Amino acid sequence: MAEPSKDTAPSAQGLYTTWDAFLKQAIREYYDRSWTTRKGNFIALLIAAGQTSFALAKDSVVDGSGTKKVAIGAGLLLALPMVSYFVRNRKSIINKVGAYKAVIADHEKRYLEIQAGWRDGKYQVTDRNLMIDGLMKQFIKQVDDA
Repeated sequence: MAEPSKDTAPSAQGLYTTWDAFLKQAIREYYDRSWTTRKGNFIALLIAAGQTSFALAKDSVVDGSGTKKVAIGAGLLLALPMVSYFVRNRKSIINKVGAYKAVIADHEKRYLEIQAGWRDGKYQVTDRNLMIDGLMKQFIKQVDDA
């Protein structure tokens, strides 16, 4: 039986710990993959993610790396192209937000079900991690397809 309180391995960190951590990682991955080719999708995903987007921005500034000024400058520079792109393409972006909110809600439910199954002893930690990795891949694909 898996016991969450005893799981302190590095693999239990990050996207395996909470839904917010999972969503932040999904946003980072989508940005890395799609910013140059799917700016509208990325902006719509940020809007649909709501508070998590702001927490992600805050985390990148307060991560303790000592590069706060660089992070703030880069963040502001990125924000300007995003705002400019949003203004030019706001109709198509706003149309995607609803679909992305549904994708986020569906995946949050599935994520919580996986975590509950692990906490109840239905899954070993490795099985849970594999399921969450698969859920991440599905999430990214559905954002692309939506």
